[in-house]
Amino acid sequence: MTEQDRSNLVELQRIDLKILAAQQRIREFDPLLEEVEQPALVLESDAEKTRARLKELNLEERQLELNVTEKRERQKKLDERSGSVRNLREEAAVSAELEMVKRALQNDEQEALSILDQIRRMEGRLEELDEAITEARAFVGPRLEELRSGCDTAEKELDAMEQDRENFVDTMDAVELRLYEGIRRGGRVTAVAALTEDGACSHCFGIIPPQLQNEVRHGKALIRCEGCGVILTVTEHGDELAGVMEAEEPAEEEAAEEPAEEEVAEEPAEEEAAEEPAEEEAAEEPAEEEAAEEPAEEEVAEEPAEEEGEED
Repeated sequence: MTEQDRSNLVELQRIDLKILAAQQRIREFDPLLEEVEQPALVLESDAEKTRARLKELNLEERQLELNVTEKRERQKKLDERSGSVRNLREEAAVSAELEMVKRALQNDEQEALSILDQIRRMEGRLEELDEAITEARAFVGPRLEELRSGCDTAEKELDAMEQDRENFVDTMDAVELRLYEGIRRGGRVTAVAALTEDGACSHCFGIIPPQLQNEVRHGKALIRCEGCGVILTVTEHGDELAGVMEAEEPAEEEAAEEPAEEEVAEEPAEEEAAEEPAEEEAAEEPAEEEAAEEPAEEEVAEEPAEEEGEED
């Protein structure tokens, strides 16, 4: 395997790592979109259920209207028939049937009124839900548009990366490409790893036999790690791979170190501020001692004067 072939494998893995990172970014948009849309989706679900129930009530109300119309027609015919009965037996039968129809008609009319009241309440609830959905969509609209725009941008970047990969693969050796794809086919991310300075695989950290180390550094064959099966390359190409992985990591560590440095810079300032009052106190103590010594000297001077007064 020539140096160019090794560089090609390293570059191919670099492209694949970027593609995996782009795919991960796109997958991360799904829970964010769902979280932003959740309030509006809940309201829309309630609105759909309300519409379905409203449709059922309307069907029930229309069926009751038909039943009421039929019973009224039946009542009208029975009223006409009661005027032409020929004996008491027919009159009793017509009266009993007419009474039964009247009770059924009254029940249907009461049920129809109850359903109409439910329909009015459902229609009012549906109007409230539609207004709430409109407000929710207006509130989350900018954030939703931002996320969708970011997702579209990430998808376009992914398409460009995949196109670059196809163009790059066309320039590679078919045997090496099949080996590389075979290693990654099982879901493995790393297919090419560096040989460290102490002769170990940088992927599984297993020690490579000295003969294979020489073949990796100077030979032209594809040498794979006996422990993990990755293709081994020289250290300089491995450094390029490490650089790609480090470049993809977020720079949060640097942002976290800056406040720490500011705290370290503030601590000496606080110590100096604490030392200044201590120095002032130290400077005041000698002054107090001198002030305390002066009255003592005056007392000593007064004592001889008192002794002379006694001698007189």
